[in-house]
Amino acid sequence: MRSDQLSYPPAADIINDIMKIIRFKTSFTPPQYGWIDQNRVGMIQGNPYGESRRFEPEFDLSQVELLVPCEPSKLIAVGQNYAAHANEFNNDIPAYPLIFLKPTSALIAAGQPIILPPQSARVDHEAELAVVIKKSSRWLTIDEAGASIFGFTIANDVTARDLQQQDGQWTRAKGFDTFCPLGPWIETEFTATDAMISCHVNNSLRQMGSTRDMIFDIYQLVAYISTVMTLNPGDVILTGTPAGVSPLEDGDTVSIHIEGIGSLINPVIAQNRTQPSRKINLD
Repeated sequence: MRSDQLSYPPAADIINDIMKIIRFKTSFTPPQYGWIDQNRVGMIQGNPYGESRRFEPEFDLSQVELLVPCEPSKLIAVGQNYAAHANEFNNDIPAYPLIFLKPTSALIAAGQPIILPPQSARVDHEAELAVVIKKSSRWLTIDEAGASIFGFTIANDVTARDLQQQDGQWTRAKGFDTFCPLGPWIETEFTATDAMISCHVNNSLRQMGSTRDMIFDIYQLVAYISTVMTLNPGDVILTGTPAGVSPLEDGDTVSIHIEGIGSLINPVIAQNRTQPSRKINLD
């Protein structure tokens, strides 16, 4: 059944003041957008980035499966955007944003496992604030950037650190399946100027920093990236990680919390290191 064939409860109003936007499914409904009101979930009809209509909540949050909260055409990430993180790897402070792409195949939702690949001996967590784009945008000024932001969510820029250092460029190290947990929802009313970001692995605090410590702020990043490529509705920008990145191990649980948004929690499992059975001979 398509979402436009669903029977909706009474409409509430045009979306203009929703705080938490999700994508979800239930045992009897297909993937669709929704909104959260005090642990209750209502459906959204239409395009959440445009003029859409929300409907009164009819599900308990515990009854739905949360999905990745948007469907981006691309994931743009920013490297070394916190001075302390650059310093922990003895890197210079960048003079301009260091941007790279992660494949959308790396996306997983809150609760889904991060899989440690057999090719890497060290896989790190990187807790990050993520920006979700609202409308098609190109050549923005810094003053115009805010109007192109739909909201904010939480990301984990999972990185195979040994492969990053081995390759010299970052596509393989940051591109494995499951290497971009994102969620659990999009917060549309969020102040990004001084929000605390923390990351716990199991019960151990590994990362803590504030968005005020960014080298390039949110609006600078959005404007800068728009001079390189067109940003489409639903595209995601990962804005960099504070210091304290560290390895993940089989059986860990990684929890990233951003003040004003919530928590993104994912278990960690190791792929059998004898797999895949087919190895590529590059000789």
